[in-house]
Amino acid sequence: MLEIQQIAVLNDNYIYLIHDTESGDTAAVDPAVAEPVLTVLQHNNWQLKYIFNTHHHADHVGGNLFLKNHTGCLIAGCAADQQRIPGIDIKLSEGDTLKLGEYTIHVISCAGHTTGHIAFYIAAAGALFCGDTLFAMGCGRLFEGTAKQMQQSLRKFTALPLTTKIYCAHEYTAANAQFARFVEPENPDLLSAIERIKQLRSDNQPTVPTTLAQELATNPFLRTNSADIKTTLAMQNSSELEVFTELRERKNQF
Repeated sequence: MLEIQQIAVLNDNYIYLIHDTESGDTAAVDPAVAEPVLTVLQHNNWQLKYIFNTHHHADHVGGNLFLKNHTGCLIAGCAADQQRIPGIDIKLSEGDTLKLGEYTIHVISCAGHTTGHIAFYIAAAGALFCGDTLFAMGCGRLFEGTAKQMQQSLRKFTALPLTTKIYCAHEYTAANAQFARFVEPENPDLLSAIERIKQLRSDNQPTVPTTLAQELATNPFLRTNSADIKTTLAMQNSSELEVFTELRERKNQF
């Protein structure tokens, strides 16, 4: 059985600890800082075996070296980004796998936010750790990649089972929801989700993880064939890539 613990750090980051209860193996996903991870590990009497980095940004790798020095863990990240992942030991590419106990971790290349972004998918647990590629009702900014790359990356995710839980790395949902409502104001699934989000945040509860089914129903970046969104953008005859590109540009300015 897998146990997943979510650790809120900095202003809006999430670090995840994935623990296999049978083997005792534990991995940390995107440790922005080390101390909260060490606190949870000590509290649970867990030993850190791996760090899984989705990409090189400091708010995802900032705790790497401290954790490695204190636990002896191995750091796994994108092979193409090995010069930018502190302490990397395991260099991963699309289609590679890792083992956490008896669970197989599948590596999905998802360029867009950065050119060397990867996600970690555990099919047996229905869990996707996608860093800054997909957010609840949003997607990552295109700092290094292109809109076409990001759309292709997101389509890899939308091919997964609808029940897949999406463990993204930031609590951006409330702000993303405002933009989603702006571009698709009549979407009943979205309006219902917004009310749920307001309640969760008022109770200081996370809106993450979300599910793929929820995102397909509410996330404008996965809904580029929506007639309502195309109408809002005055892009009724545009391609899905053109709509996606315009959505990303407008979200940047929203």
